[in-house]
Amino acid sequence: MSQASPADIMPLATVMAQLRDPLTGCPWDIEQDFASIAPYTIEEAYEVADAIERNDMAALRDELGDLLLQVAFHSRIAEQAGHFGLQDVIDAITQKMIRRHPHVFGKGARREDGHAQWETIKAAERAEKEPDPSALAGVAITLPALLRAEKLQNRAARTGFDWPDMVGVTAKIIEELDEVERAATQAEREEEVGDLLFAVVNLARHLNVDPEAALRAGNSKFDRRFRAMEHIAGNGFAALPLDDKEALWQRAKDMEKKA
Repeated sequence: MSQASPADIMPLATVMAQLRDPLTGCPWDIEQDFASIAPYTIEEAYEVADAIERNDMAALRDELGDLLLQVAFHSRIAEQAGHFGLQDVIDAITQKMIRRHPHVFGKGARREDGHAQWETIKAAERAEKEPDPSALAGVAITLPALLRAEKLQNRAARTGFDWPDMVGVTAKIIEELDEVERAATQAEREEEVGDLLFAVVNLARHLNVDPEAALRAGNSKFDRRFRAMEHIAGNGFAALPLDDKEALWQRAKDMEKKA
């Protein structure tokens, strides 16, 4: 492990500048722009989350490095276009963290008021920057769908537009499920399934469950149990009748519970 202190991000910025040098840099790096790099940025963020979920600290170190590279990459593209540089990014986020934590860096505020202050300050900053007066302004359309649904609902709830209790939430899910069943065309089915998923996110929110994390856990559970089924059945799994596959599924569940 490096003994350098404090951490210095500028060597990475120097490497990025060399990679993007129009004359001597890497052809692939030179031809990239914000749009072409954005999917890699999103992918690296998910790989960070995956390393955390697996509790793999070596992988987390590497994935955080890959994500940091994305910050340096976008910053270098911006710098070459005359917008801002990496130091500007660092300065901006540092100032924002100080500004949004008056309970830590200010005087007289109680630390337990921190989250409420954060939201108030964030809303004020958004009002200054956003020409859109809507309470939903600033919720990025490129967020994962479940996460965006949750953020939209939270924003709406702050204005008082929310179910007062679980009764309304569960009734809405039943209503949306009925509309899915009654949909007559593919377009209608897609719309109604979207409404159903949105309602399920609302249920998760009212239960204080992170829907994105819950679905990731559900995906992981299915992955484990399906692989266990395949292992038990051997090479002939695909040819088994559905009843036999269901029996294997139950066996895999039992094995997991015992383990």
